[in-house]
Amino acid sequence: MLVVEDDRVINQAVTDRLEAEGYDVLRAFDGPGAVVAATEHRPDLLVLDVMLPGFDGLEVCRRVQAARPVPVLMLTARTDPADLLVGLGVGADDYLTKPFRMRELVARVAALLRRVERAAELADERVAAQPPGRRVLALGDLRVDAAARRVWRGGEEVRLTPTELDLLLCLAEDPGAVVSRERLLARVWGWDGATGTRTVDSHVKGLRAKIGADRVRTAHGVGYALEPGTPDGDGE
Repeated sequence: MLVVEDDRVINQAVTDRLEAEGYDVLRAFDGPGAVVAATEHRPDLLVLDVMLPGFDGLEVCRRVQAARPVPVLMLTARTDPADLLVGLGVGADDYLTKPFRMRELVARVAALLRRVERAAELADERVAAQPPGRRVLALGDLRVDAAARRVWRGGEEVRLTPTELDLLLCLAEDPGAVVSRERLLARVWGWDGATGTRTVDSHVKGLRAKIGADRVRTAHGVGYALEPGTPDGDGE
């Protein structure tokens, strides 16, 4: 994985703890260096500070995600919900606010990596369950290839973050049916019994921005449903 933090003391402390947990860790200290490292080494996960020299972590996240989907845990001193939404919008999967405990950082990293593994397993299960010739799910103007983890809208490919794609796939298992926030947290984030509904709401907002606001319906006080769309490609 890649740790991107311009404070060398924090960078070293995070790196040392993650290596002690058995992870292979690369380091970068500024925006341009982070993009180069991510391109050359293709890490499984980024631990990414928001405030960086060169250009900030949001731009790093945007550039890295444009090249390939990769889980991103952002470190930030900002607590404004609007700032968090911007980060989620450019592809961050989770946030950790400074100051943080190393134990919590390790837990967040482990949870993100487990989600990636589980997503691959679920994709294999979905493909195995599909009849021959039905490898791509059609939902109005949306086309979802679970095995390839690719999505198209109106013939154009949509770049979703790993979390956004997992969220879409979970909702797409039963189009039109409402999935509770608690179930989404359990299936997508692996947070059984968690109450982090704001996390779900923030990622739904990012998903809507990419596939269409009308495609994900809110069931107030309960959860969300993916609208199947109509045969001519229009949503509800």
